[in-house]
Amino acid sequence: MKICIVSDSHDNRHLLEIAVGDASQRGAQAVLHCGDVVAPTTLKVLQKFGLPVHVVHGNNIGDPMATAQLSNDPESVVHYYGQDAGIELAGRRIFIVHYPHYARAMGTTGEWDLVCCGHDHRAEIDRIINVKQSETVFINPGTVAGVGASPTYVMGDLVNMSFEVIEVPVDISQAYNMPHVTVHN
Repeated sequence: MKICIVSDSHDNRHLLEIAVGDASQRGAQAVLHCGDVVAPTTLKVLQKFGLPVHVVHGNNIGDPMATAQLSNDPESVVHYYGQDAGIELAGRRIFIVHYPHYARAMGTTGEWDLVCCGHDHRAEIDRIINVKQSETVFINPGTVAGVGASPTYVMGDLVNMSFEVIEVPVDISQAYNMPHVTVHN
């Protein structure tokens, strides 16, 4: 099973939609969003892909009640968990939280195959040796919104536990739906 991991969309519907669309074309069957969505309506752009979206909030919580309502809509693809989530996909135990230190700590327990986080806008893929002397994969997809860094997401394959940081395929001048501006003197 292939998955798309994003974080820190900060209301940038445009880049979030492009990232998930790209991942969908690459075969993604689910989306993990590691927080800082902010406005829950941002997630509505993902509806058209039909992929389940597993989301936690971050430090930019937005409106958790509206996010919960969106999640409870029978037509919605959004599954909202609050601060953190422990889910299973393709037989893999996955922990999702916004904060890297929290994800790393959970990775050391040996209870999870994969821990995912965001927050610092730095894309990273790492392997943590846990207390059971096995490896837990640590993923921070960076910021899909391109806030302070290039817009990125992580494409993953849960069967072989391989992951890759992908730059969101967009002309940065169009990252916020801004038209090209020509200045004449």
